[in-house]
Amino acid sequence: MTCRDSCMMRCRAFPLPCRPCTLTVLWQKNQSERADNVLKGSKAEQLEAVRAHIREYKEANGLDTVIVLWTANTERCTETLEGVHDTEENLLEAIRTGHPEIAPSTIYCVAAILEGCSYVNGSPQNTFCPGILAMAMSRGVFLVGDDFKSGQTKFKSVLVDALVGAGVKPRSIVSYNHLGNNDGRNLSAPECFRSKEVSKSNVVDDMVSSNSLLYDVEGGESPDHAVVIKYVPFVGDSKRAMDEFTSEIFMGGRNTIVVHNTCEDSLLAVPLLIDLAVVTEFASRIEIGRAPERETATAGVAGDGGGGFVFEKMHSCLSLASYLTKAPYVPPGRPVVNALFRQRECILNFLRAAAGLPPDSFLLFEDRLREPLTSVQLPPTCTLPAVPSTSPCSGSAPSSAPPFVACSPASCETRWPGRNANCPARERPEREAGCEFVEFPRE
Repeated sequence: MTCRDSCMMRCRAFPLPCRPCTLTVLWQKNQSERADNVLKGSKAEQLEAVRAHIREYKEANGLDTVIVLWTANTERCTETLEGVHDTEENLLEAIRTGHPEIAPSTIYCVAAILEGCSYVNGSPQNTFCPGILAMAMSRGVFLVGDDFKSGQTKFKSVLVDALVGAGVKPRSIVSYNHLGNNDGRNLSAPECFRSKEVSKSNVVDDMVSSNSLLYDVEGGESPDHAVVIKYVPFVGDSKRAMDEFTSEIFMGGRNTIVVHNTCEDSLLAVPLLIDLAVVTEFASRIEIGRAPERETATAGVAGDGGGGFVFEKMHSCLSLASYLTKAPYVPPGRPVVNALFRQRECILNFLRAAAGLPPDSFLLFEDRLREPLTSVQLPPTCTLPAVPSTSPCSGSAPSSAPPFVACSPASCETRWPGRNANCPARERPEREAGCEFVEFPRE
């Protein structure tokens, strides 16, 4: 017996909600025989059962925090309805009355939020409706999604970003997959495949719109993009993914890149579960201080963290985890970033900020001159005040503490008027000249 088999034998699979009455005939044909561990009863009863499972799991394992990850099959996209999915009250009422457009993943998500747990949607269906977002915001938990980014989509986001950035114009992107695991079998249902098709197709949108010289962005120009997924039982979990990228180059020429990728679907996805759980839990520990306006900074704000700062959690749409998902779920009205390296740099720079370090940069200005620099003097119109990482300063941080870098158009005297008089960085001579010396960290 392998270590993996031993661990799996200790796992207990809780029954899950199911909605056979609203499923297509094809889904019933290819999944009903496998769905042998389902919850009975009404949707309201299923909700309470899932909540009980979460509490039982938390208590049995002595846990402080539980993060719920949806790793089940792709559902068909729910028809988001006014009066059903638009508010927390309507959503809970729809569950109570057993509305047919309440999906199993919705029941899981609502159960997680009501138990104070963040929820990660590892499939592409539209679980996160306005009512769920309102519920998560009011309880301060995170929603992360959508759809694990493990293989073909990750490669596609890298290559398209490289082509567009180099001035090569992708005109046609065709992606073909076949696999033989239960995910492939489930996606043979057209309604379920449509959910996956949307998450895979949107991955290039922001990279295309970033280059208005190549594409008529205002006119809605974009590459032809097709996604095909076929169920081939013999290949099992060893998924085949083939991509063809046809681009327009200099003087109307064409360039075609064809890629074949064979990957173990589940083995690529499982590490993402761990990473998503770690990132989500870590984010729950972070609070970010808003810099005070000038008129309120001197007086301070009642109940703040000192120096007029007001601290808050991040938005419940945890876009920080976009690096790990195909269709990043972001706050309404905010930009969606799909370019893989931009997503990765976001996580790295967030961690650097949490450690009190400046953002990582490839400018390398200090190494572009004849003599390397160890510091650079900035004018007061773009001050980067170097203050202790415990800012707003309490006076207890050592002078060797790493700097917390915050950019402001105002001078540091305006930016930090309420700092504690005991701050070891307060009486620096360069402050009197109206500028700062920002040290470049040497690692």
